[in-house]
Amino acid sequence: MSEEARATASAGYAIGRLEQALERALTSDDLAVRRRAAARVDAWRNVLDGMASGRLTVGSRTPVANTPAWVTLEVAHGGFATGRYLAEAPLREDELARVPENAPGETDRERLNLWFFGDEGLAELGRALRSGNYRIDVPEESALLVVAWLLEREQYAAALDLTSELRPLMHRLRFTPTFSPSSTPSGAVVRLQPVAEVRSTLRQATVRPPIAAMLETLRVWNPLYDRLVALWCDTVDDELPELTADGAVVGGWPCRVWPDDWVERRSQWLDEFHAAAEVHGRRPPKSNFARLQAALERCPSDSSALSGREVGWIRRALANTIQAHGAPGSEARAALRATQNAVAARPTYATLAHVLSCRLDRFPDDGGLPTLDAIDGEVTTDEVPAAAGAVIPAHLLAKAARALEAPIGELVDRGVISSGEVLAQVLPQITSQLLAANIEDPSLAAAYAQTYAAFRRRRSLLLLNLEHQVRFDELPWIAAVAPYRDRRVQATRAAAQSLRETTVLALTAFPQTILPNPLVRELGALASQADLKLPLVEEVAADIFMGTFTEKWRAAAAVASRVLSGTLYAQYYALPAAWPAREQRRYKRWGKATADDFAEMCAQRALEAHSGGGGHVAKNGTVLEQSQILTTHNLAVLIDALQLTDRLREVAPDLSDRAFTWAVQRQTQPRATWITELQGIKNTAYAWRQAIFYLSFCDQSAQSDVLTRLGERSAVLGPRFAPAVAGLRHVAAGDRFNAEGRTARGGRRLLGWSAGPHWLARSVP
Repeated sequence: MSEEARATASAGYAIGRLEQALERALTSDDLAVRRRAAARVDAWRNVLDGMASGRLTVGSRTPVANTPAWVTLEVAHGGFATGRYLAEAPLREDELARVPENAPGETDRERLNLWFFGDEGLAELGRALRSGNYRIDVPEESALLVVAWLLEREQYAAALDLTSELRPLMHRLRFTPTFSPSSTPSGAVVRLQPVAEVRSTLRQATVRPPIAAMLETLRVWNPLYDRLVALWCDTVDDELPELTADGAVVGGWPCRVWPDDWVERRSQWLDEFHAAAEVHGRRPPKSNFARLQAALERCPSDSSALSGREVGWIRRALANTIQAHGAPGSEARAALRATQNAVAARPTYATLAHVLSCRLDRFPDDGGLPTLDAIDGEVTTDEVPAAAGAVIPAHLLAKAARALEAPIGELVDRGVISSGEVLAQVLPQITSQLLAANIEDPSLAAAYAQTYAAFRRRRSLLLLNLEHQVRFDELPWIAAVAPYRDRRVQATRAAAQSLRETTVLALTAFPQTILPNPLVRELGALASQADLKLPLVEEVAADIFMGTFTEKWRAAAAVASRVLSGTLYAQYYALPAAWPAREQRRYKRWGKATADDFAEMCAQRALEAHSGGGGHVAKNGTVLEQSQILTTHNLAVLIDALQLTDRLREVAPDLSDRAFTWAVQRQTQPRATWITELQGIKNTAYAWRQAIFYLSFCDQSAQSDVLTRLGERSAVLGPRFAPAVAGLRHVAAGDRFNAEGRTARGGRRLLGWSAGPHWLARSVP
């Protein structure tokens, strides 16, 4: 196949995101939200300006003109590069202090980078390497550490080659680390966030407006109101006013008697009211409070300033409040206020969050928490006297637990790691150590590990034309130390063990979701370190699908057909019995070998989901779903390569049960729009597929039990979902779906994508 024209991304997505950010920046009531939205506005403007000028080619692995692939870019949502380099930042004060006067270079950054090539700079880099007192936040920040390491070992040619690659960007990029002790977790523990991030989040906690208004009423206005009511009640000449059953007012009249101290009490009350109003604003104009207060303002010492209508309003206002809450000094009113005062005295969420954030001050900003016991416990008098004795609630401790350093399994159990995406965030902390274990020199190994962890924080680019994300070993300074990495048996075994444990954890903790791309990439890194060549495949976005697949998809499908032969999954999804050996002739597109027979099979199978209509994205989605079905989206490959079949049989009934339950619950959730409904159907079908995969490793008795429970749970969805359950039951009993995905008895195969109306949808776009 001849080389084809290279596709580029459309600006339409970026324009839509810019519009959303602008609306949020202009309309949100939350200042922090407006600021974040304003930053997104700037980012999307940079994207659009770059695309319009030709500086940005979104869809390429080198989207910024005249920029090597290894440079870490700022990437907006959806994989759009903004054109900004993350390692490009003004010099900090400590950096400026290092730059000598009249140093060569066009910029301060270049002058500083060149200073590190002198004796003094190289000595500082060497000390940092040996002591470990540095932190790498962006991969580029370890580049000159590697140069210094090479020079110390008299590897002058390698150091010169590396310097030549870095030199064109020395005027812009920071190639040195932050010289401060690193608090990177070691061993088998990880953390989701450093202390500084968790503390910042806690300190942003505020009292929600409705709660703040309630507390203001309880703490400020209720005491003032009770004294205001008492003032007017003291002017009543008989029994206090009351309301009859039909709403009439009976009892005495206000403004008939005037106690000797009334004028003084009135003046004092008004002073306190005006002071409170200055801080908190005034009460609603038509409230009983506002009417009694306004009358008090106009009534200095007798009723001459008030009309008869106004006195009548005072009488009714008194009757209303006495009817609702009791008379001043009564047991009913006292009991009500006691309850309300107890509520008002409780510390707010924001107060307790601030206490917790202050307790985090005892720990390094870039470190973690060894245990939650160090920040748990009742609030002390020294912290907040008014909240002394209050207990830190569990949901706040859960936020702080994001900085807890613990084994991955414990963080999953605590709910800190709540999805495969979050698991992928923390896994590089383990992977980096396993990869670095192949380096004999401990100082280089430490720098290597920190660089890997920083590299994994890079956001993925939107890529077209079958291009792949930048790989870690494409960083010039990592490539420069490749000769110093040995394949150690111990490190290989440790990687294999970690891969096995992580896979089991991901499948058992989140059985309803497919493995997300970041996790697939990390599992791939572990597999490579374990010397396992696994055809792990990524989820491809339907709007950028190029119509074909590379050969690893076909290899993964071949494994799935072999592993699942004769199982419920193979019968339900009509997997091919086997894949023939590859022809010697290989097809290529954009320089990549492609599996055209696999792509053709996916396209043919996708016709089942074509119900008439649907745009190119929906049609792409139907094809991509078939690729996931044929490959089981990595499940079969991992189970087979890691020899997890026996382990999976032990937990398969529970995993399938949980995945089915999640799928049913997903369909009970309300849908705001037809788009969210279609998204819900897609996620339901993905969970359904996962459940069937696990169910295929159950014996017939367990399968029957799971299907019985599925039928009971899905009954709440009524006849709309019944064909999906029936179709699965029919296939389990030996029936088959026809070309339209139906059984002879009315069951239907559940797929997530549809080109045209989906039979499970309740609304039509």
